[in-house]
Amino acid sequence: MAKPVQTKVLAVIGQKGGCAKTTTALAVAVAAVEAGYSVAVIDLDPQATATSWADRRGADSPAVVSCQVSRLGQVIEAATKEGAQLLVIDTPGKSTDAAIAAAKFADFVLLPIQPQIYDIETLPNVKDILTLGGLPDAAVIVTRAPIQGTRHTATQDAAKGQGFNVVPVVIFERVAHGDAGNIGKTATEHDPHSKAAQEVSALYSYIARVLYEGEKHHEHAKRRA
Repeated sequence: MAKPVQTKVLAVIGQKGGCAKTTTALAVAVAAVEAGYSVAVIDLDPQATATSWADRRGADSPAVVSCQVSRLGQVIEAATKEGAQLLVIDTPGKSTDAAIAAAKFADFVLLPIQPQIYDIETLPNVKDILTLGGLPDAAVIVTRAPIQGTRHTATQDAAKGQGFNVVPVVIFERVAHGDAGNIGKTATEHDPHSKAAQEVSALYSYIARVLYEGEKHHEHAKRRA
């Protein structure tokens, strides 16, 4: 795949804590680095979870920048001038201002939700955020799904029923994600042959197609009320 000239921005947004936003953002960022891209993660979360991960990692790639919402535009501009090909914005849970700001800059918005009613009930608010953010292309991804059972498919159906595009990949609850994060790595680095790594790779392939090849790989046509 030819490397893009124009910087692309991926925002990871969710209005409920615990839905693996940071884990997902970092996993995608590292997968992009592994694919040969220059990547930076912009950490908008006051808890600075992604920044702490980078401290444990002790490596320069992907670069992780802790940023206040009011400085997001300036940080994106600086990263673009430095040659970043992909910027991944990690947003805090329950912060509407940060989510709207990230959506405004995003070429694509990833919306992680867990397969439980509490997460599904946040989707109307997420739709409002996307509207205020200028309706960027976006899709829900089910994360932290139980390995057994069909709650992930029911959650995908619920998201589709509310008019959302849905990523045709599920990130299941696997210990590899936590084990990797403890040492500043992601699943594709910690155990490249694990199911966790395979799921992350599939997610990255989906995002890369959407961002860099201009193709639509959603299960539903774009339809936002």
